[in-house]
Amino acid sequence: MSLFGRSSRSQLTFRPKKSSPSGSKGLPLKKHIDATLGSGNLREAVRLPIGEDLNEWLAVNMNFLYGTLMEFCTSSTCPIMSAGPKYEYRWADGMKVKKPVQVSAPKYVEYLMDWVESQLDDEAIFPQKIGAPFPQNFREVIRTIFKRLFRVYSHMYHSHFQMILKLKEEAHLSTCFKHFVLFTWEFHLIDRAELAPLNELIEPIVFRYF
Repeated sequence: MSLFGRSSRSQLTFRPKKSSPSGSKGLPLKKHIDATLGSGNLREAVRLPIGEDLNEWLAVNMNFLYGTLMEFCTSSTCPIMSAGPKYEYRWADGMKVKKPVQVSAPKYVEYLMDWVESQLDDEAIFPQKIGAPFPQNFREVIRTIFKRLFRVYSHMYHSHFQMILKLKEEAHLSTCFKHFVLFTWEFHLIDRAELAPLNELIEPIVFRYF
């Protein structure tokens, strides 16, 4: 089981519904990620590989795992999507929901995952064919995605960390979060102000690797 009602670890990644073809331009980069993460060198895992396109590298890194807390984050336990008492996150996607609305944490993540999936499925934004151009606003799309994904991490740490410890998922979450932080820091994907809810966790990571 998984955080916010996703049913298996294979379903915990943000990726297109469509299977990438064997000749997909992202496959070599995915292999590079697997190899560098396996080495334990997180700084190297997020660095842009020599000779690779930045937009392609950003696209391939749209892959994140979350813990196994489905029944512990519900509309009853978390009626407002927040990161502690100081930060509340409201949902708006500019399309289906144009005005920011207050929602529960699981509803926010449901909206987010559906929205991210729709972005990743849109080949005008994430082209699958070799040589196909990325749109001019690609980096802004990526920044919005990562900003919203960070909010999920913020909620997890502020609202569910004790359960994460109880389930012995701390190491798994920590590795995912470190990779996320280092990648976003490497490419300046999230504004400093947005990172404030987890500054105490982020600063040691950045200090160590940068």
